[in-house]
Order: sequence, then C-alpha cells, then structure tokens
Amino acid sequence: MDLGSAREQGRRGLSESEVKGLLRNYGVKTTDFRIPTREELESLDIQFPVVVKVCSPDILHKTELGGVFLNVKNRTEMIEKFDLIKSKFPGASVLIEPMEKPGIEVILGLFKDPNFGLSIMFGMGGVLTELYRDVSFRLVPIGDLDADEMVSEIKAEKVFRGFRGMRTDREALINLLVKISSMGDELREHINQLDLNPVFVRETDCVVVDAKLMLEP
Repeated sequence: MDLGSAREQGRRGLSESEVKGLLRNYGVKTTDFRIPTREELESLDIQFPVVVKVCSPDILHKTELGGVFLNVKNRTEMIEKFDLIKSKFPGASVLIEPMEKPGIEVILGLFKDPNFGLSIMFGMGGVLTELYRDVSFRLVPIGDLDADEMVSEIKAEKVFRGFRGMRTDREALINLLVKISSMGDELREHINQLDLNPVFVRETDCVVVDAKLMLEP
C-alpha cells in the first residue's frame, strides 16, 4: 500500500484490509482475512465460525454502526450477513475471516503528538480500553528494552508474567511493539494515527484482530 499516493488522492484513512496488508509487509501477524465477491462465497475455502465485517476506509466505527457479525457458524448464515452488509453500506467491501482463538486483549497504537512527534502507546485492550486507561507511551523509534519497559509499566503487567496461570508470549508482544515502531518510523510522514485493538496475546504468539489507520492530511 503506497501511503503517499493515498494521501495525494485525498484519502483520510485506509480500510481494514489495507491496514492489515501493510502490517503483514512488516512481519506482523494478522487474521486470515478475505475480501470475496458475492459469487465467490459458495466456494470460499474458510474455517467456520467466521467474522463478517464491513470494510471501508470511510467507516471506522464498524461495530457501533452494526457492521460486524461475530460467530457466523455456516455458509448460509455467512451469505446472509454478506448481503445484509452490502445493502446497509452500498459501495463498501465485506471482509470475512475465521474467528481467532482468544487471548489477553491489548491495544497498540501510533499517534502524532503535537509537541513531541510520532509516539507509540501500549495498554490493555478490548471494549474496556477507555475505562481502564492502563497505558504506557514512548517516542518512536523504540528497541527491545523500551518495549519491555512499556509492558512493565502498565498496572496489569503481571498478566504477562503468568498471573493465575495465564500464559502469554511476552517475547512476541515485545517483538510486535518494535515492529510497529519500525513501521511508524519509516512511514512517519504519512501516518497520523494507527489503532490496533484488539490484539490477542496468546501462549505462543500475538495476532492483530482489528486495525485502523488515519493518514496525515
């Protein structure tokens, strides 16, 4: 994805599929998403249950607008949700991906601080992100030590050290933070804000489940 060209076209942001494609170019693991046509649904090779979402650079708050369906259990239901999204959001694409094995939900992001420039944030994610506000920050770029310190600074840090038997891949999380920082450092002139929420931190990996990116004007 050429962010410079997207900005020249006057685009404000990227679609979820475009953001995840960009992340993959930097070695970040994402969901196994597809953007099928209506005709491809009957033969789509995908493992159920799936998530069916509206996918558009102009629709950032998909859940609030009724554009996300979770735990879609079979092909008939998948086609039904596909048609529903197409009718509700004319012109938008539909993203379909398998339901991911859950993990500890965290949020990662990049944002342009008006005083300090591009910064990276990390914290506990999911629907309660704004309630807990359990986050840490650094200026981009960061290294492994910085990333490890960011994880250690949040109140829920014990979760990533085996609290009550919870098993998480702390090393994969640190690697993810460094990769996002590297991407941001390379593309800093184009990125205004990147939100990865949730990211599932599991026993042996991390996977980006949802992603939003806003471009610099």
